[in-house]
Amino acid sequence: MLVELSIKNFAIIEALSISFKKGLTVLTGETGAGKSIIIDAVHLLAGGRGSSEFVRHGEEKAEIEGLFVIDDNHPVMEKAEQFGIDISDGMIVLRRDISESGKSICRINGKLVTISILREVGRTLIDIHGQHEHQELMESSYHLPLLDQFGGEKIAKALKEYENLYKKFDTLQKQWKSLNQNEQQMAHRLDLIKFQYDEIKKADLKLHEDEELMEERKKIMNFERIYEGLKNSYDALRNEQGALDWLAVAMNHLEEAAELDDDLQGVSENVSNSFYLLEEAATTIRNRLELLEYDPHRLDMIESRLNEINQLKRKYGKSVEDILEYFSKIEEEIETLQNRETHLTKLEKELSSVKKDILVEAANLSAVRQEFAKTLTKLIHRELKELYMEKTVFEVRFHKKGTAIQNVEDNEIGKQGLDEVEFYISTNPGEPLKPLSKVASGGELSRIMLALKNIFSKHQGITSIIFDEVDTGVSGRVAQAIAEKIYKVSVDSQVLCISHLPQVAAMADTHLYISKQTIDGRTKTTVKPLDDEEKTKEIGRMISGVEITDLTKQHAKELIEQANSIKAVHIS
Repeated sequence: MLVELSIKNFAIIEALSISFKKGLTVLTGETGAGKSIIIDAVHLLAGGRGSSEFVRHGEEKAEIEGLFVIDDNHPVMEKAEQFGIDISDGMIVLRRDISESGKSICRINGKLVTISILREVGRTLIDIHGQHEHQELMESSYHLPLLDQFGGEKIAKALKEYENLYKKFDTLQKQWKSLNQNEQQMAHRLDLIKFQYDEIKKADLKLHEDEELMEERKKIMNFERIYEGLKNSYDALRNEQGALDWLAVAMNHLEEAAELDDDLQGVSENVSNSFYLLEEAATTIRNRLELLEYDPHRLDMIESRLNEINQLKRKYGKSVEDILEYFSKIEEEIETLQNRETHLTKLEKELSSVKKDILVEAANLSAVRQEFAKTLTKLIHRELKELYMEKTVFEVRFHKKGTAIQNVEDNEIGKQGLDEVEFYISTNPGEPLKPLSKVASGGELSRIMLALKNIFSKHQGITSIIFDEVDTGVSGRVAQAIAEKIYKVSVDSQVLCISHLPQVAAMADTHLYISKQTIDGRTKTTVKPLDDEEKTKEIGRMISGVEITDLTKQHAKELIEQANSIKAVHIS
């Protein structure tokens, strides 16, 4: 959930730090006080479109920062791993700075990220819904994955089995398409890779050959230094009065002393071992000196061979290993192209066999989805009934690819199966069902979205859901129903809600009052958490307007008591 929001130099907000808690937080206040500006800030934090207009007049930049607390199974963990973002202690910090030129700098847990990455991560943490927001639930492309989330483990298992076959089918299909190009393209490709094959084969490369040649070149180019080093070392060991002579003297004296003192036996053996090791080393140095020979012709041969290898590297790979791997790959491709018809026939048989299997899995996946679609439909109808839309008809509509499953074309087989799913709805008896995206009435749309949110919030795993005046245009019993539904969503997800309805405010676990004041000729927005008495007074203001009477206060108390009774039922 969102636990802390910091806003600086954003619109009319000079500096604001707000702490949020679990459950339902309601933000109220006079029109223009800055409620929606706070939501705008959260929207930008989640990757919304920025603008220089958001920067407070006279300031260089606006700064927005949010701290979220998450569990180990939260969907954001997968996104963080994908983008290389470290998340420790179950906390994630989103930050966005917008300059007066309109440019944004985005960070997640201190790491600089692009706006698209911020949006990808942000959408797993925050879902903002307002009267005119274009939400995922309104996008038909999102309905199928949403249904799959609702189906949980059962759909996930069926989808996994389908995806395993799809990967194999997709690979075979790509191979078939590659081989099925026109004859002229195939001939050109064969000529090219034959030339490359012959060039690499003629070079007769050996693995790590370039590394060995460079080492040999290094030795030849430093012949004199190597020779001098070996000669001086040998002289120091073997010449008269050299190290070995003195070591032999020390060894002999220690052997005599060790015969008289057992405690010296260990040091005597160490010196003896050192003598024989150095004697062996001296012999090795002498042999190397005898074998050393400067061959300028060999150096020319090495340079020529390395040049040949480097030319091949520029064409076929960064290393000899890469070149040899490419050689092996085109050798197989040559064989395939030379026997193209045979391979095409083999691929077509494999494709046909895999297609039969994948269609069986697709049919099974579709059946499981349709089973959960029926359950979802019943739940949606129940939710809408509670929101006084009992005459509304909801349907999860499946659009099949192909007139029959056996007539499905290869290019119609997708990663998610053969199903295309879209939510349809009719809000008035006698009217045909239409796509959810075509529903235009603001009040109806608010209730439909609440019904969907109440069901899907449990399956989406989103940390914070924000409702920005979704209760506009409703009143009376519908307002009460919406208040209860918003609270119900908050049981499973943190909910932040801007509202003008006293019924919604009464349901709040936390009530924040947003106000503005003018100080030194500048407008500033402030946020104040209300205690029980202040909450009663604010709800009274929402009921009656400016003047708050004893009757209004009594009505406000009754609303709060009623809300507490309803909340007690949900908690139990």
